[in-house]
Amino acid sequence: MLVDIVPVGSVSAEVKRAASTALRSVYDCEVSITDSQSIPSGAYDDGRNQYSAEAFIQLAERAGRGEKNIAITPHDLFYRRRNYVFGLAYLDGSGSVVSTYRLQTSSDGGFSNKSAADIFQDRVRKEIVHEIGHTYGLEHCDNNRCVMNFSPTVREVDIKEENLCGSCQRLIS
Repeated sequence: MLVDIVPVGSVSAEVKRAASTALRSVYDCEVSITDSQSIPSGAYDDGRNQYSAEAFIQLAERAGRGEKNIAITPHDLFYRRRNYVFGLAYLDGSGSVVSTYRLQTSSDGGFSNKSAADIFQDRVRKEIVHEIGHTYGLEHCDNNRCVMNFSPTVREVDIKEENLCGSCQRLIS
């Protein structure tokens, strides 16, 4: 299985590396990274001052070369009536997206003594693994330690682990 990372906008080498490492580790897949893409036309919503996550998924599907493709962007995303999303994917789809915009904060609320940079990298890895999990058909998991647990705030992202729980792992094996 090839997962292609599609950077949209200015995505740092550290973010691409974190995403690639997490995907290889959790899904034992091949990972490639396409050239950086421009923001999809029509994705920006003036009224919200945000970008439509769905437009980024469509871009990932077009620009990516993998069986699974994930856009990564530093831009703030929304989906339907939600104020924001860290990412979005369709169950069993080929495209997905993660925004790093709201994953950057100086603290994880005291869960660890890690630096802000390490906390940010942890969050990126977790969200990448989470969204690609949806493309493998995984739904949200009730186990709050599982990477597939629904996490609408960074605090909940920080609580969960980077890996699939045993139940979710069995569903994709």
